[in-house]
This record gives sequence, structure tokens and C-alpha cells, in this order.
Amino acid sequence: MPRSARQLADGYIYHVLNRGNNKQTVFHKSGDYRAFIRLMEDAKKRHPLQIYGYCLMPNHFHIVLRPSQAQCLSSFMRWLLTSHVRRYHGYHETSGHLWQGRYKSFIIQEDEHFLTALRYVERNPLRAHLVSTSLDWPWSSLKENIGADVTRLLDPLPLGLPNNWATFVDIPLANEEIEHFRTSIVRQSPFGDAQWQKLVCRTLGLESTMRPRGRPKKGTVPFFA
Repeated sequence: MPRSARQLADGYIYHVLNRGNNKQTVFHKSGDYRAFIRLMEDAKKRHPLQIYGYCLMPNHFHIVLRPSQAQCLSSFMRWLLTSHVRRYHGYHETSGHLWQGRYKSFIIQEDEHFLTALRYVERNPLRAHLVSTSLDWPWSSLKENIGADVTRLLDPLPLGLPNNWATFVDIPLANEEIEHFRTSIVRQSPFGDAQWQKLVCRTLGLESTMRPRGRPKKGTVPFFA
């Protein structure tokens, strides 16, 4: 089946993710995580965009960003993943596919849905039972977004965070929020309220992303935890 065209537009915030091929571990040790973060910094210099949040997990990653121009997202991700695969195989002396096909991306409404997306991303390690609190995971944007760390990667957020953001991130999202977010991941559909979704889909020709693509297999567990 041919792949659907990736619809991109200027000015929107996107959630981007990809996972290791066949769910394989991609980040084995701290050096692997650090190298990917440095590559994100380098990719950002070459292909201007704003990065608001990220989380690197052992077999996948999430990034929340806003391209300066729509095409910058594709060029940023192409440079990032190509450079990472080259570095990975050179260091680990391996070959073959590392990432599972194309990355997934979808637009995020710039209101409380942005905060929900950022919270989902930064809570990922806790939801996967890798840490006892989200702040304990060193490979996410949480520490910098609360002012506990400084890097060259993140940009000022478009919306203010609650003063107790780290505590708020640790609180489980409502089932409805998780289902809504994961639906956007699977369909690459805009993440926002119903009226905004309809407007964006009509404007950008994304109506097909709002239609189910068939029921998932029974017992399937999404990789994004």
C-alpha cells in the first residue's frame, strides 16, 4: 500500500516520534542518549526550529517542536536520523535498519492540549516504570523546563507552565487524555478540541487522519507506553 503524503504547514507545533526497528533497543547506555541529544542540537542549527520538549526512551523517542517553516521538520528529522544511524553503526559495529520506517508526526493545538502533550512526553519514563518520579529520568526536557538545568537545545515555551509542573507531570493523565493522544499518534491526526480539529483537517487536507484505519489486534500494547 502506498504511503500517505505527509501534510505539513507553517506555524504549527508538532509532536514527533519514532521507535527502534522491531522495537529493538536503540539507546543502550548514557553515551547513546548524550550523542542523540548532541545530534538534535546540531540538527537544529542546520534546520531552524524551536524545540519545547523531548524524551528519549530505550527504544523510542518523543520530540515536541515548532518548525520555522513547514519543510524544516522533514529536513531536521532526515538529518537527525540519518546522522544518528551512521554514528550508531559506526560505534556499535552493526548494520541494517535501526529505526522503524518513517517517523510519525501530528499537529498540536496551542492551548491546554500543548500542555497535555508535553506532560505525556515528560511522564513517559514514569509511566513505563523506569523511575519512581519523572525528574529522575535524565534524558528528557523536564528538568530544563522547570529551570533545574540548562542546555542549548530547548526554546522558551509558548505557554506558561504551572508552578508545580514536575509534580503535575507525575500525576497520571486521565484515560480519555491518553486515548485521545494515542489516537493522534496512530492516525497522525491533529491533537486538539473537536472544532479545531475539523478546521485544521479541512484547511490542510487531513480529513483522512480522522477516520479509523481498522481495529488494533487484540492484546496489542502500544510501544509509546
